[in-house]
Amino acid sequence: MAWDPKTYLNFSAERTRPAAELLARVEMEAPARVADLGCGPGNSTALLAARWPDARIDGLDSSREMLTEAAKSDVRANWVEADLADWTADAPYDAIFTNATLHWVPDHRALLPRLFGFVREGGVFAMQVPDNGAEPCHRLIGEVAKEKSWAGKFAGLCYWQNVLTFADYYDILEPLAAKIDIWETRYVQPLAGEDAVYRWMSGTGLRPFAAALDDRERAEFLEAYRTAMRAAYPMRASGATLYPFRRLFVVARK
Repeated sequence: MAWDPKTYLNFSAERTRPAAELLARVEMEAPARVADLGCGPGNSTALLAARWPDARIDGLDSSREMLTEAAKSDVRANWVEADLADWTADAPYDAIFTNATLHWVPDHRALLPRLFGFVREGGVFAMQVPDNGAEPCHRLIGEVAKEKSWAGKFAGLCYWQNVLTFADYYDILEPLAAKIDIWETRYVQPLAGEDAVYRWMSGTGLRPFAAALDDRERAEFLEAYRTAMRAAYPMRASGATLYPFRRLFVVARK
């Protein structure tokens, strides 16, 4: 699935804010080696580089388009193309940071212990994942997907089902971690302009569904979804659309 960094960054402030709030809860003075898993166009990596200017930072992503955009920035990092489903670290990290990425990777009961295993003793694993599956933006994808002949093309694409509960994450990490901090935040984001939530989803959640269709089906599917989203998220007289978004955060020290 190809990614479009410019579409993704249409809401860069809203997408970067959770990364900043996750990083603020990481207690570490001067790590030597840091990984940003799912670095995208480098917006989260920039926070890490500013926080730890002397660290070696590896920004990993499976999207060549995202890494190309990241490399255009002035962020001091090593950009690495890698799929987290089978990625292996060549040496332990002092800090592994991952913002809005792991929901794309299945089987978190196996994934988290493996990633946590790449953290050195005394190091930190910090993750944030969207926990927004109950919101209309996701529910309506499923409803529109059932309407026409394209329904059979969407098997296994409901990526938000990969996200577990906060209790599940605690249970997974408790035997491995010396300290665990878990919290949830529900952001109420005022987005500007026509079809604001549709445009947000076009940069993330809609992409695997659109990619599964041919050109005619894609146009029909996206228009049906856009219409449904206008009803679910009406634009206010001011031009703002309120978009509630729940996110789940974990910081675990080894």
